[in-house]
Amino acid sequence: MTLRFPLYLRIWLAVIAAVAVLTVVFGALWEAYRDSVRSEQTPPAREIVIRDAAGQVIGEGALRRVPAPGTGPSTFEGEVVLKDGREITVQVPPRQRRPGEGPAALRPFPPRGPTGLFWLLGIVALAVVLGSYPVIRRLTQRLENVRRGVERWGQGDLSARADESGSDEVAFLARRFNHAAERVETLIKSHKSLLANASHELRSPLARIRMGMELMEGPPTPGQRREILRNLGELDQLIDEILLASRLDARETDVGTFEPVDLTGLAAEECAQAGAELSAQADAGTLTVDGVPRLLRRAVRNLLENARRYSPGPVEVDVRREGRHAVVRVCDRGPGVPPDQCERIFEPFYRLPGASEREGGVGLGLALVRSIAGRHHGTVHCEAREGGGACFVLRLPV
Repeated sequence: MTLRFPLYLRIWLAVIAAVAVLTVVFGALWEAYRDSVRSEQTPPAREIVIRDAAGQVIGEGALRRVPAPGTGPSTFEGEVVLKDGREITVQVPPRQRRPGEGPAALRPFPPRGPTGLFWLLGIVALAVVLGSYPVIRRLTQRLENVRRGVERWGQGDLSARADESGSDEVAFLARRFNHAAERVETLIKSHKSLLANASHELRSPLARIRMGMELMEGPPTPGQRREILRNLGELDQLIDEILLASRLDARETDVGTFEPVDLTGLAAEECAQAGAELSAQADAGTLTVDGVPRLLRRAVRNLLENARRYSPGPVEVDVRREGRHAVVRVCDRGPGVPPDQCERIFEPFYRLPGASEREGGVGLGLALVRSIAGRHHGTVHCEAREGGGACFVLRLPV
C-alpha cells in the first residue's frame, strides 16, 4: 500500500520551511544592522601616548570619537593627564578626503534607516522567489502532464494515459483519470465488437430464410415452415439478447426494480421447465436475495440452457447459502471447458473451438449471466467437475 502524502501538507511544509529560512536570514541581517548602529552610537575609545623630544612618555589618555552633525566625518577628542599633573584636552580632526571620495563610500551595506530596511525586505522577497520556485514548478509540471494526457484522450487517442508518479492528490487524480479512460476505452471496444458480431450473427438466419424462400416452390411444406419459424425465433432471441446486453453495459440505464427474490423457488421453477435436478439445503429455509426477478430468472435459465446444450446426461442444480452469499451451482456431464478457456467463454459472441451453429446459441448467454451478476454485485465463474463435465457457479450477496 502506497503512503499518500497530501498536496496541502507539502505546500504547508514548504511555506513553513520558507518562513523559517527567511526568519533566520532576516534575523541575522537585522542583528548585523543593529550592531553597526550600536557601534556608531557608542564609539570605542582609542589610547593615546604623548612623548617629549627625548622619547620619554610625559602623558597618557584615551580619545573617543565624537560623531559630527549630519553626515560629516567624526572627530576624536579626550583628556590626557601629564606627568607633572596637568590635564590637557587633545582633539584629532578628521583626515582630509581625496577628491571624489564622499561620505557614502564609508557607509556600511545595507544603509542605515528606512533605505536599509527596504534593502532587507528586497533580499527577503528574492529569497522567497528562489525558494518557492522549485516546489511550484514541480507541482505545475505534473499538472501539465495530466493536462496533456487529458487533451490527447479528448482528441481521440483513447490509449493516452496520464503520468501516475507520486503519492499526493495529483497522482490520485491521474490514477482516477486513467481508470475512467480505460473503462471508456473498454466499453467502446466492447460496443464495436458487439456491433460487428451482431451484424455477422444476424446475417446467418436471414441468409437461411432467404435461401429457403428461393428454393420454395408453391406453398411451404410443414418442414420448411418449421425451419422458417425456427430461424425467426432465433432472430428474435438474438435481438433481445443484444438489446439486454447493451442495457446492462450502460450503468445509468434502469433495468428494473430491486426487490426480495426467493432464489430457491426461482431455481425450482426453471429446473422444472428444463428437466434439471435441483438440490437445496434442507435447513436453509427460504434463500432470499435482493435483485431484479426478471434478470435473475434470465441468468439461471441461460446457465441451464448452456448446460443442456452441451451435456447429453442430466443437469444438476445446487442452491445453498455460503456465509453471506447465495450460491447457485449448475453442473453438467458434457465435455467440460479447458482451463485456459474458463474466462473467455464469458466474452460476448465467443464459442469454444469446434462449436458449431447447429448446437444453438450465438455466444451471448454466458456474457449476459456475467453482466447480470455484476449488476447484482455478484460473480460467476466456471470450474471443472469431478468425473468430467463443468460447473457454473453464480454467487450473489444475501
